[in-house]
Amino acid sequence: MADMAADMRNRFVVAAVFSVLVMLWSPMATEMFGWHLPVPFGVRQDIWALVLSLPVIFYSSAIFFTGAVAALRARTLDMMVLVAVGIGAGWLYSLAITLTGGGEVFYEASTMLATFVLLGHWFEMRARGGANDAIRALLDLAPPKAEVIRDGVPVEVPTAEVVVGDLLLVRPGAKIAVDGVVEEGDSEVDESMVTGESMPVHKESGSTVIGASLNTNGTLRVRATKVGADTALAQIVELVQQAQNSKAPGQKLADRAAFWLVLVAVFGGALTFTVWLLVGASFAKAMLFAITVVVITCPDALGLATPTAIMVGTGLGAKRGVLFKNALALESAARIRTVVMDKTGTLTKGEPEVADVVTAEGYSAEQVLRLVAAVERESEHPLAAAIVRHAEIRSVAMETAGKFENVPGHGAVAEVDGHRVVVGNRRLFDREGIDIGSLASERDRLTDSGHTAVLAAIDGTASAVIALADAPRETSAAAVAELHDLGVEVVMLTGDNRATAERIAADLGIDTVIAEVLPKDKAAKVAELQRDGRKVAMVGDGVNDAPALAGADLGIAIGAGTDVAIETADLVLMRSDPLDVPTALRIGRGTLRKMHQNLAWAVGYNTIALPIAAGVFVPAFGFTLRPEIAAMSMSGSSIIVALNALSLKRLRLPRQASSASARETTEQHPALH
Repeated sequence: MADMAADMRNRFVVAAVFSVLVMLWSPMATEMFGWHLPVPFGVRQDIWALVLSLPVIFYSSAIFFTGAVAALRARTLDMMVLVAVGIGAGWLYSLAITLTGGGEVFYEASTMLATFVLLGHWFEMRARGGANDAIRALLDLAPPKAEVIRDGVPVEVPTAEVVVGDLLLVRPGAKIAVDGVVEEGDSEVDESMVTGESMPVHKESGSTVIGASLNTNGTLRVRATKVGADTALAQIVELVQQAQNSKAPGQKLADRAAFWLVLVAVFGGALTFTVWLLVGASFAKAMLFAITVVVITCPDALGLATPTAIMVGTGLGAKRGVLFKNALALESAARIRTVVMDKTGTLTKGEPEVADVVTAEGYSAEQVLRLVAAVERESEHPLAAAIVRHAEIRSVAMETAGKFENVPGHGAVAEVDGHRVVVGNRRLFDREGIDIGSLASERDRLTDSGHTAVLAAIDGTASAVIALADAPRETSAAAVAELHDLGVEVVMLTGDNRATAERIAADLGIDTVIAEVLPKDKAAKVAELQRDGRKVAMVGDGVNDAPALAGADLGIAIGAGTDVAIETADLVLMRSDPLDVPTALRIGRGTLRKMHQNLAWAVGYNTIALPIAAGVFVPAFGFTLRPEIAAMSMSGSSIIVALNALSLKRLRLPRQASSASARETTEQHPALH
């Protein structure tokens, strides 16, 4: 794109210099400014103008003629055909007049037309280059060199030469060259440049790492698993490029409209020429109006209206870790009115946390946690791990458990600091002959509200009920609020029991709960919502979400999800952050709005410009629009469209979470491998 922009700039500069020279010796300059410059070498003015026009026609304008030939060979019509007709007709007519003895010529019109069209194309390419900043920034992330351990010695090699199986030495402050698995070392890795995740992620032996992420404070030895085009970064770049090169339904409509507009311009020019001859105008005047009609009706702005907006929208999404797979996904996101979210792993963290500790009279929470956590440290159960984490967060002193006994399906029993501690469910208490007593009502209250209740007894006396729950992600409530601001209904779809689902829905402000749904029935529930006439987005992360993702109007996969979910989705959120869902919808709506604005401008411009160019208002106002002014107007219209699309970069988006809680993403991105 940079080379193309430079070539277009060079062509424009040559055209600008020589068209100005043509204008200086033209009759139009004499009429406007009253000067009459002597023509060099004593030749006729029209011959001198012909000589000055040659670089413009045969160098600067060559791309229009070759483009027109290519379009005609493909049996289509585009703006290249119109520009070539406008420039060629005016110049060939003037050449014929010059070779037959002289007269009124249009060399200045043809050269100025080429100049302004080239100026518009140069600005367009610069605008497209700005829209591609996201891709360039992603490509620049990969380090050019990597340290590979060969024969026990670190050797610096180009990243392109790293192969699968190589062992990389990644020092503190260095970028990880390719995707891999940590074999040795311990460090915090900043993945924000790839995933959008703001907090560093801890890596240790067995952790996966993403190429182009930054190793911050420790030395790692990483075994390369994905290199070259297979890395997560390369896959992200490919997704963004595919999206930018794809066509939305609105763009396909614009392409068809542009084809017919070219046809209208060609026939309109011919009709204008004929009508002016019939009403008694000179051949030169009729030709002037015909060329102006062809020039001003160029569908350049119409052709730019949607692709420029799509490029900016997909680039904006990529910077936020929101990857649209194609332009259709971008347009679909703009029309979503209902968002269905899977609960576990999407709205929640997918792992239990201690929500409450209710103690019996005579016991404190710290005392109970100190003893219970000692027992649970010996267990491998997920609920046990959650209790231990809670005790660590509260800085409870850890004891050592002895005579540990795991009771499958019931709980565990052990001796801690001279006390016999029992931790588990009601069946374990029945086996141990322990009466729940006053804690029974608390246990029922917690289970009715969707919590998992773990009972604890010390020396045969019921001492506490520990409530556990799958905790919502810290950004889930904010995501739901943002969706409501967009006028979007939020539905939670889950296989969990209704009490649990309704508790989380109430905490987050979710509108509708569909609970106790079997995995195979999720797609059917989405289809039910669609039958009500809603445009539905489905957000999920698991294999069981894949059919629902495929059936929804927009499938949104959480980036830390499974291969199947991400491959099926239309849109991938690189971070496991539900707040990126409203971000995606805002980008979609903003992009579609720019597309509509640009299309409206392009159509409105041509509707007004065509009759003016054809000379409809000449009898009433005596105003004649010359081809060079028409070219300036047409180029200006294209520049306005490009700048309007670029203004999408100022779109207001939800603030990204920066707390450690938004961190959980990350190692994974399996679908991008």
